[in-house]
Amino acid sequence: MMSETRSSTRWLALATLAMGVAMIIVDVTVINVALPTIIEELGIHLAEAEWINTVYVLVFASLLTTAGRLGDLEGRRKLFRVGITTFVLASMLAGLSRSGGWLIGARFLQGLGGALTLPAALSMVNATFRGRERGIAFGVWGSVIGGMAALGPLLGGWLTTSYSWRLAFYINVPIGVMVWVGTTLWVDESRDEHAIRAFDLKGVALIGTGLAALVFGLIEGPRHGWLRPTQPFEIAGFGWPGNALSPVPIAFAVAVVTLVGFAVHESQEQRRGSRGLIDTTLFRLRSFRYGNLVAATRSFGEFGLVFVLPLFMAGVLGYSAFHIGLTLLPLAIGAFVGGPVAAYVAVRIGPRRAVSIGMLLEAGAVVVASLQLRPGVHGLELAPALFVYGLGVGIAAAQLTNVILADVPRSKSGQASGIQSTSRQIGSALGIALLGTVLAVSLGSLARDGLASLPQIPEQGQVAIADGFRESAGQMLVGLRERPDAAPLVPILEEALSDSARRSSLVGALIIFIGFLMSWLLPETRQSDSRARSRARE
Repeated sequence: MMSETRSSTRWLALATLAMGVAMIIVDVTVINVALPTIIEELGIHLAEAEWINTVYVLVFASLLTTAGRLGDLEGRRKLFRVGITTFVLASMLAGLSRSGGWLIGARFLQGLGGALTLPAALSMVNATFRGRERGIAFGVWGSVIGGMAALGPLLGGWLTTSYSWRLAFYINVPIGVMVWVGTTLWVDESRDEHAIRAFDLKGVALIGTGLAALVFGLIEGPRHGWLRPTQPFEIAGFGWPGNALSPVPIAFAVAVVTLVGFAVHESQEQRRGSRGLIDTTLFRLRSFRYGNLVAATRSFGEFGLVFVLPLFMAGVLGYSAFHIGLTLLPLAIGAFVGGPVAAYVAVRIGPRRAVSIGMLLEAGAVVVASLQLRPGVHGLELAPALFVYGLGVGIAAAQLTNVILADVPRSKSGQASGIQSTSRQIGSALGIALLGTVLAVSLGSLARDGLASLPQIPEQGQVAIADGFRESAGQMLVGLRERPDAAPLVPILEEALSDSARRSSLVGALIIFIGFLMSWLLPETRQSDSRARSRARE
């Protein structure tokens, strides 16, 4: 069992597992910085850009609980290594991408690798450390992952600016090999010896279809119309009728039916005593029930923000990918500091209060940063808010995981880790989709309003420019600055992108604040209390 790992190598095992998960999470931040360059080089539109991010977390959300279950049955170390291998191979495919569709497919496979890796790593850490050491371990975990994730933009920016965005994917290959070797040397195998060998494939299909349909509706609504089709839509060679309902409301209807069907199915499985996709008995634990709700809400606001900021910096400020990463460095420093601070705070005032403090810092910092998003702002002006935001991320992330898993029996740690990770990824996918939609709708409407002040451009031309501006996520500004005849357009479109980014970020701040309010539903738990209850449940 992982809990019997030699004390001399337990911390090396923790570092290895954290580095593997950090590689996966870093990839999310790297793609955000490189996205403006990818949009320009591959000629993709805003909806495709959103899918590049969202398909990754959608696969995560759909498969995490199944992956956690698979780890309990077949061995968590084995699953971790399969996940790392899949992720590395998918990273190579992403680096070879020649189109938006190719890159989206590679990101799908990366999501599969990540889904296999994350719950296995979390359950191994959860099974290894208890009591006071457990809080310290999750503090180190959060510090490594938070710091590396926040450093991702700097690394990705440097690689994109100095070499190519493709290297931001290729770099995962040597890192993945080192993690694989470290896992072999220092991490012991663990599994649930009493687990029932059964998989809820129907549950996987229902939740996967429901989430995909919901996110499709949110992302494609601005492009294809919320009610009636606004442009041709084709899927698998089938052209959508132009005089019918838009595919967007159909997608929302499918989402409602399948997600309700998933809830009914899981309830029936529970009544029959079968092993469903989700072990609903875990939600009888207050820390687990409310912790997952907070995790989803928090991720909803966070990931939407990191999608919007690089687009603003590239489009309005004209920053290169490296300059964007450098501007986001204070966030990295704050997240790195936040991990150890979280462990210190959790020991003294409890994990729940540490989570609340972190989320309040996040929400406040996002508001301050949002109000600074305007043409001409210097990156240094954003530094204090980004540092505080990173500090909040570091404090809240590790201790929220600690709270969610505090009372979970070791035998159920795999599925519990999968469920809590699923909650985060569902929040992330919906956050990117919703805040991306806020950005898209705002870009189109604000650009049209601003262009109306230029009578020399006919109305049809204004609509075409506004649509192109929205489709490029504001990145057409880069090319317009090089055209003297487009000089009147630049300040108008810069203001439109600034206002759109501000609106999206403020919505994200509101959602994080709602998560802060929800964090008060979490039980007051000291480290010593957590240790005593964990032993009792084993």
